[in-house]
Amino acid sequence: MRKVFDRLGLIQMDSVNVLVRSHYLPLFSRLGPYDRSLLDRLAYDDHEVFEYWGHEASLIRSDLQPLLRWRMDSEHRWTGMREWAEAQDHDATGALLAAVLAHGPISAGELDGPDRTKGPWWGWGDTKKTLEHLFYVGRVGAVRRNTFERAYCDPALVVPPEVIDHPTPEPSDAMVALLERSARAFGIGTAKDLVDYFRLPIKTARRLVEEMADDGLLGRVAVEGWSQPAFVHPEAPLPRRVDACALVSPFDSVMWERDRIERLFGFRYRIEIYVPKSKRTFGYYVLPFLLGDRYVARVDLKSDRADSKLLVQAAFAEPGVDHSTVAERLEGELRLMASWLDLDDVVIVDRGNLAPALRAVTT
Repeated sequence: MRKVFDRLGLIQMDSVNVLVRSHYLPLFSRLGPYDRSLLDRLAYDDHEVFEYWGHEASLIRSDLQPLLRWRMDSEHRWTGMREWAEAQDHDATGALLAAVLAHGPISAGELDGPDRTKGPWWGWGDTKKTLEHLFYVGRVGAVRRNTFERAYCDPALVVPPEVIDHPTPEPSDAMVALLERSARAFGIGTAKDLVDYFRLPIKTARRLVEEMADDGLLGRVAVEGWSQPAFVHPEAPLPRRVDACALVSPFDSVMWERDRIERLFGFRYRIEIYVPKSKRTFGYYVLPFLLGDRYVARVDLKSDRADSKLLVQAAFAEPGVDHSTVAERLEGELRLMASWLDLDDVVIVDRGNLAPALRAVTT
């Protein structure tokens, strides 16, 4: 697990729980069926990772916290949140901060009490908005409860003291270090790919990528079929063969830059969670299936916890693949995932061009 975080730097979090919380899936894709409580321990007991805004809300290696202090010192990326924070009573904000530091971890609801009034910001009340602002600027930290509710606390409770005491680098130096991390995780990508990994300011970071290439920190390469110049990490491995077999979360870092996935694999993926059901092409929570060095299929998955079943609500094969071979390998991964999620069975719904072959090997 530590090796995965060393390679990726961070893992995105998301509230959707139709299958399992998304931050658990990248480790399953790479390690197989592991004990999910180990990730919770890594974050909330050992404090080797902490939650903050990396790509989006993410679990990030704690030693990277100094590299993100420029973000904590900058304006909020959400214009509405920034304008709201600027208009607030600083005394009230200070009082709320003091309450969190004294009583945290504590949720917005616990601080609000029974008389909270919700405003227009996604239904958040003033307390929640203030806490989110304090979290963004690094004044408070956060942990997650079993309900996935964010509870706020003193940052010293979630980031080791040696990290907190580490000197704050210059913003440009911090961004260079983050770009090196991006390149290490991706191996190869365009400047846009690398900049998006930690959601860095595009104009500044593009210039830094070019400077890193000039200094030999990145290599400049041309990739056949790519219209933009590419950059490769000097230590990027070149395997003799690729024998991957994994279901991949839509929130996995390998899937973040959709254009990169299409350029690399010829695989077009768009998440359809926010698309009306009648307009979805593949389904609500669709996981690509990586086999060898190619994405060969995609499946819409759901955990039916009441009946202890992993529901394959749709299964689609990519053009030109052998359905029987793909179905056989996919069935093994689905069984593995069901066992990992403590589900007793896999049920295939007859939707998608791969569903018949998958049903044949499942029954």
